Amino acid sequence: MEKKQPSATTQQRDSETGDRVPADFPWPIVLGLDPGTRIIGYGALVLHEDGPRLLAAGTLRPPGSLAVPARLGHILRDFEDLLARLRPSVLVIEEAFAFRNIQSALRVGEGRGVVMAAAARAGLEIVQYTPATAKKAITGNGRADKTQVAQMVAVHLNLAAPPASLDASDALALALAYAQKGRLDKLARRR
Repeated sequence: MEKKQPSATTQQRDSETGDRVPADFPWPIVLGLDPGTRIIGYGALVLHEDGPRLLAAGTLRPPGSLAVPARLGHILRDFEDLLARLRPSVLVIEEAFAFRNIQSALRVGEGRGVVMAAAARAGLEIVQYTPATAKKAITGNGRADKTQVAQMVAVHLNLAAPPASLDASDALALALAYAQKGRLDKLARRR
């Protein structure tokens, strides 16, 4: 059987095989997402009993030459493909925050809406964190820059190097923040 080639909109994939997660996979999968309409960073973690493990990370990149509605259609198709392949139970997405440029805010909001609707339709739990919340959970500093976040993502996941994409690192930071909160909640319940 010939392997399906990735679409033109999912060019950069940092660490995945393209294989589907089996339906009977024993551990939950959390998908972090750094939304946008030009580049969408994603990072999937397996919440293994020994700690989170990297499953996949990369970016979805709809063709920039397309009008916004067509880009949103590409994002929807590629995100639904990602959901079908990775089978996450939770989506952790960057919460909307104040932008200086109103057009940028609207575009990011449109992209967030598309992926949140697809995740809701697929039955995922949807969690939203501010960028500062994820940065603080990973680096200890809510104002850390993207490079610092990428370096600490690599440390937390025992990677030889940070992910190639800063957008993927941001998405992984969101997923790691969720995983850390889950571990803290478990500890609190034990007391």
